[in-house]
Amino acid sequence: MTGLGAVFRPQLPPERLREVAWLADESGLEELWLWEDCFREGGISTAAAALAWTERVRIGVGLLPVPLRNVAITAMETAALHRMFPGRPVIAVGHGVQSWMGQVGARVESPLTLLREHLQALRALLRGEHLTITDGRYVRLDGVALDWPPSSRHPVPVLAGATGPRSLRLSGEAADGTLLTAATTADGVRKARQLIDEGRKSAGRTDPHEIIVYLLTATGPDAPTRLRAELADEGLADVPDLGVAGDAATVAKAVQRLVEAGADRVILQPTGDEPDPEAFVRFAAQEVRPLVP
Repeated sequence: MTGLGAVFRPQLPPERLREVAWLADESGLEELWLWEDCFREGGISTAAAALAWTERVRIGVGLLPVPLRNVAITAMETAALHRMFPGRPVIAVGHGVQSWMGQVGARVESPLTLLREHLQALRALLRGEHLTITDGRYVRLDGVALDWPPSSRHPVPVLAGATGPRSLRLSGEAADGTLLTAATTADGVRKARQLIDEGRKSAGRTDPHEIIVYLLTATGPDAPTRLRAELADEGLADVPDLGVAGDAATVAKAVQRLVEAGADRVILQPTGDEPDPEAFVRFAAQEVRPLVP
């Protein structure tokens, strides 16, 4: 079955999260995703709160920018979430927006190298390994291991957010799944799957690798206007077949196009000016979900 979720956008104040998370849980939505956008809300803090307020919904963080985080901290926080809420957190890491990384003095010369080193170390630490890495360009560890790694009964997949060809190949090589932005069309999903598979082949990997993609979604009387405005703000107005505006049947068809192109899970991303985030979650869970195979 195709996984379906929704995004709680950080344009909303953090105190709004509790009601939205509760609705996602109660309405039967499979996943609620949070963002660690500079300089709004922390990904781990909001994820921990959302997990504590709910019982069954999976909480995704898409994504944690690796220039901001020592890999040991990422591993400690991820492990703690998985031990407290087994199987429910979903963590993705990535380059982060480079201009934001520059604003905080964290921009690196080779984001690809940093992401590779971070992914390799993070996955090893979450497997309970004891690491000494002294020759990394960015990641250096001296006898580091988690006292409380996740339970072996609940393996922890680590996702990578990726857009460009080299990052997508790296995700196939070094991550357990890939998160694609809402700027990804169905054709973009196909190309991403091909590049990811190239990376997997080069690393000799045969384990499953899920692709999760955001779908910019607007519903309601002013949906087409809000969708066009957001695409224009993002410089994407000329990209054909990007995003969807309309009723549940229209949205479900857009989801299906992404699935047919190779997506395993689709996360509905409301526009930044969505007037009713709670209603958006209900729409996703109660109207769109029944129409998605």
